[in-house]
Amino acid sequence: MVSVIIPNYNYARTLPLCLEHLAKQTYTPIEVIVADDCSTDDSVRIARAYGARVVQPERNSGQAVARNLGAAAARGDILFFLDSDVALRPDAVANAVAVLRDDPAIGAVCGCYTDRPLLRDSRIEEYRCLHQHFWFVESEGPIAALNTAICAIRADVFAEVGPFNPRLRDIEDHDYGLRISRRYRVWSTAAVSGDHDHDDTLRVILRKVFHRTRRGVPLFIRRRGLPGGFATGPRAVGSLLTLAAVLALGVPPVAGPAWLPLPVALLAAGYACDWRLYRWVLDRRGAAFAAYFAGVHLVVNLAVATGALVGLGQWLLSRRFRQAYVEVGGTVSSPASTG
Repeated sequence: MVSVIIPNYNYARTLPLCLEHLAKQTYTPIEVIVADDCSTDDSVRIARAYGARVVQPERNSGQAVARNLGAAAARGDILFFLDSDVALRPDAVANAVAVLRDDPAIGAVCGCYTDRPLLRDSRIEEYRCLHQHFWFVESEGPIAALNTAICAIRADVFAEVGPFNPRLRDIEDHDYGLRISRRYRVWSTAAVSGDHDHDDTLRVILRKVFHRTRRGVPLFIRRRGLPGGFATGPRAVGSLLTLAAVLALGVPPVAGPAWLPLPVALLAAGYACDWRLYRWVLDRRGAAFAAYFAGVHLVVNLAVATGALVGLGQWLLSRRFRQAYVEVGGTVSSPASTG
């Protein structure tokens, strides 16, 4: 049996699509558990109308707590974690089970978003959809992170590794990916995929990438590296070069026009760090959308780089921040809020 665990908070708009596509899965048996994090919309009624079992914490506590609550209620041999804004392709569960059955060394299999949004609300959403799809597909194979939006884990592996850290926000997937990859392989495959309702405003995207990067600094330093996928060395360098290019715009007015090529060269080097992404978008959508995509991605890279520098500054100046993630009993515990 596969237990599909859906953490949810106020996603009544997409939850019906998520549950409808689960009903069309080619694999059986499946039990569906909606771990509702005290939603204030119509989510609970919708979940029950589709026959899902609903579990709730006493108060709103975040996705890690919701996933743990769903896992505790699950009866399946495989736990399939699925965000409530994702609609799976019909063979997604079957393909995930096949990967786990074929190789006992694989403890978890992660899926990817398709190249089309679940609900097309804005051009920004198309940008987000394309760049996340490309990065997911590019990272097919073994990974050291976890895409908890579409992720199947053997129940015995989850019991062995332990639950998601309930005190981590935004980066509980990086934490769990680190913990599980010490004992098992984590596999990423496009054969397990679904349409995702991506964020449709630039403000929300910038806020998320800034805080996710900032809060991840102590964990990345602790693990002495980046997890791969979205967070790779070249992409990190590209983000920093983009920020350096913007800062370098102040050099020519002070040092003279001979320095005008400096910001241009830095920006070009930043784009070159992820040139395959831009080439892929150009081939798929043409020059006009590729130019729009590159402009938006420049702003996103600035948010990533700023988040990294702010996080590094906090790590250097704040003992509390440095000790945000302390490993205890196989898990990573956060003794104090990172803010």
